[in-house]
Amino acid sequence: MSSNPVAETVASLMPRARAELTELVAFKSVADFEQFPKSESEAAAHWVADALTAEGFQDVALLDTPDGTQSVYGYLPGPAGAKTVLLYAHYDVQPPLDEAGWTTPPFELTERDGRWYGRGAADCKGGVIMHLLALRALKANGGVPVHVKFIAEGSEEQGTGGLERYAEEHPALLEADTVVIGDAGNFRVGLPTVTATLRGMTMMRIQVDTLAGNLHSGQFGGAAPDALAALIRVLDSLRGKDGTTTIDGLTPDASWDGLQYDEEQFRADAKVLDGVELIGDGTVADRIWARPAVTVLGIDCPPVVGATPSVQAGARALVSLRVPPGIDAAEATKLLQAHLETHTPWGARVRTEQIGQGQPFRADTTSPAYAAMAEAMAVAYPGQEMQYAGQGGSIPLCNTLAGLYPHAEILLIGLSEPEAQIHAVNESVSPEELERLSVAEALFLRNYAAS
Repeated sequence: MSSNPVAETVASLMPRARAELTELVAFKSVADFEQFPKSESEAAAHWVADALTAEGFQDVALLDTPDGTQSVYGYLPGPAGAKTVLLYAHYDVQPPLDEAGWTTPPFELTERDGRWYGRGAADCKGGVIMHLLALRALKANGGVPVHVKFIAEGSEEQGTGGLERYAEEHPALLEADTVVIGDAGNFRVGLPTVTATLRGMTMMRIQVDTLAGNLHSGQFGGAAPDALAALIRVLDSLRGKDGTTTIDGLTPDASWDGLQYDEEQFRADAKVLDGVELIGDGTVADRIWARPAVTVLGIDCPPVVGATPSVQAGARALVSLRVPPGIDAAEATKLLQAHLETHTPWGARVRTEQIGQGQPFRADTTSPAYAAMAEAMAVAYPGQEMQYAGQGGSIPLCNTLAGLYPHAEILLIGLSEPEAQIHAVNESVSPEELERLSVAEALFLRNYAAS
């Protein structure tokens, strides 16, 4: 990184950043309070609030959102007449999944092979630290040249919409000229990237029932309708033979005309096993950024260990549908629901329940804020030009903010590059990326203030 005072300051702050990220990762802040104590999320929220207060933020508050979680807000005033920038991250995390699959404990930040491992290290507790680093670097080099609003969400990973509903009920709170969402990531380590599109999503639970109770498979099997088999049939109907998502009424053939994703690189990033084919058709970018994608997230049925020779009376599953820009998530939800009900075989009783939804997002990359970010990233990543990519994931708040503040510019950056393995075991963050992106954000704020 070329020498400049902001970069030098961020470099000097990296030990502190690691110590703080260690503290933040230690909170088991999964916003699923049936699995994890609510006190863990509340403690993480208090940590963020204390950090904002220590940095001179005013009006620091824990916002009780309608889904029963807390978002953390603070306001840092800048010079009179300055623009206002909203910085976003979230402190809640995905469950660690199989803790036995982690090389080191998921809630203990651990350095290994030049990366820092821990749940939330990249997604998105690292984003909280990134924002703090950028602001500290500016304060040490002439001051923060914009008004800053900071919001850290407490339930982004659950898709329950608490912050979206709160923002709609308090529309002035998050109003800003530009929003920097720190919950995306570079296309690969060392390649500065802004995310231009996000797929939306809907999640639906399906329950299939066929019998009043389980039956002996020897006595009744062959004629008694098996609810688990019926569920497997309907779930299989969601994909074509090549794995393409085939939900009645949804178009599966849109294309992506921006940055492309080499297939072999994708196989390596996704850790696809040798000999296993990728699913779908078209380019990889088409499949993960421009088209709908269904995933069966879980099935409730008897585990193999302890299973009895029974015809199952009931079974249920949780299904996720990623929705690309150009498709309304509410309409996609209706189509998914209708498909599940239509394709359930044998007259089995079927119930569906929507449990989360977020709209897709497309940014205006021609705005002045993008020019300011491109200039900043060229300094933070010498010799590299800022790229535009899509992201298959969802950040529902983006569309809420775009609807509330149609003149606001929204940029998506962050630490979730492919090697980070977010949502999987052994999630990690590159400290070099944390350092570079903190420099880029600080320089962006300075460039944007002057634009």
